[in-house]
Amino acid sequence: MQKPQFVTLEGVEGAGKSTQKHVVCELLASHGIPFVETREPGGSPNAERIRELLLAESQTPPSDLCELLLMFAARADHIEQTIQPALASGQWVICDRFTDATYAYQGGGRALPKAWIETLQALVHPAFAPDTTILFDVPVEVGLARAARRGALDRIESEDRAFFERVRASYQEQAASEPMRYVVVDASQDAGDVSQSLRDSLTHRWFL
Repeated sequence: MQKPQFVTLEGVEGAGKSTQKHVVCELLASHGIPFVETREPGGSPNAERIRELLLAESQTPPSDLCELLLMFAARADHIEQTIQPALASGQWVICDRFTDATYAYQGGGRALPKAWIETLQALVHPAFAPDTTILFDVPVEVGLARAARRGALDRIESEDRAFFERVRASYQEQAASEPMRYVVVDASQDAGDVSQSLRDSLTHRWFL
């Protein structure tokens, strides 16, 4: 059996990550592979408390720099307390967002310098990266319409369309720069078609 894999799911709001995550989990379960599910920001007790600070509406929201630092503070604890122990025990880790999201949201969306993110990445996880990253790519207007139907939006989900256009462009650039790591799925299709495309891509990648 191959070594435990660290698998991340990425995409703009409404891309369907939460809906499609079950496809990944069902595929692993069907092959007898143990796994844990987690998320960012969050995924460990301390990181979940930081998540509340990051996403809650507030009269004094964190500055863009503070937001970036909080993301990596949460990530440092998440890696130490959840991700690394699971991988060490032989379990795969399925994570909703990771550092690629920081490049997309804080780098692309907030226009913070890429060098800042690279410096923090080198500090928090210098030699650790996902084995597979699944990007659910969807036009921003489609994703935002889906997100609005879910109900109340958090602080970051409430950003304007231009913000998310920059986020999507950043994700597309990252995927193009690392084609061996990324699996890009057209998430504008019906949910059933997205699930089938995802299942086929991952089966070919992991089990054939």
